[in-house]
Amino acid sequence: MSTNAPADISNPATARKPFFSAEEVERYARHLVLGEIGGPGQQKLKKASMLVVGAGGLGAPALVYLAAAGVGRLVVVDDDVVSLSNLQRQVVHTTADIGRPKIESAADFIAALNPHVIVEGIAGRIDAGNALEMVAGVDVVIDGSDNFSTRYLVSDACALAGRPLVTAALGRFDATVTTLRPHEKGADGTPNPTYRCLFPEPPPAGTVPSCAEAGILGAVAGVAGSLVALEAIRAVVPFGEGLVGRLLMIDTRSMRFETLSYGWDPDNPLTGENPTIRDLSGHPR
Repeated sequence: MSTNAPADISNPATARKPFFSAEEVERYARHLVLGEIGGPGQQKLKKASMLVVGAGGLGAPALVYLAAAGVGRLVVVDDDVVSLSNLQRQVVHTTADIGRPKIESAADFIAALNPHVIVEGIAGRIDAGNALEMVAGVDVVIDGSDNFSTRYLVSDACALAGRPLVTAALGRFDATVTTLRPHEKGADGTPNPTYRCLFPEPPPAGTVPSCAEAGILGAVAGVAGSLVALEAIRAVVPFGEGLVGRLLMIDTRSMRFETLSYGWDPDNPLTGENPTIRDLSGHPR
């Protein structure tokens, strides 16, 4: 499902038209008065495209705030359908959507929230055969997946394609969020770290219980998903200090927000001194 596309300001037929309609000026008024965003920043958001992997616990609240912020094009990939147990935390779906593909209910929700956003749904899974094409077609990637194989695949694909990635994970009462830009260097000239610099190997199968097994407090997904949206917006309109090279750890039982700094590992197989990962052939298709 898609809505009206933003005007092409490079087209002579539309070049003299205001970039924002009067309705959009009012819609984004609180952004436009922010010195860190303003009109130029809002234009960048309107021109931006983002891929959201998963319309579940993390992807759903992220999509709400990305659409509300006026990100021009959102591509959502998910192969699941809405179930009743999703509704405790996956806020782009409603009771009436039970049984529908998540990409359809998410697109309907976004269209109702902000008709200026183009939504493209991909019914399926991201894998080694399509990941590079998907991430290369957008400006920013958000990984809201719930398994380690997808996280490593998406992070490898983003590093190879040179796209910033915001990735997060949920626990029962806790969450983590970080931003990855390994295709760039830090202020000191050292390469930015990859996901593999932070977590060299996935944990053994079966050691981390799933959400269905362990449970999750629904509002935790909302907190983490909102922070994911914040970092994705920051990737388009830089302001303040983001989470590149820093892992934000949230513990809602003690209400502690802490950050762990991590750096580039010269031995990492993706962007290290002797890289061994040059494509996605090591991931399943």
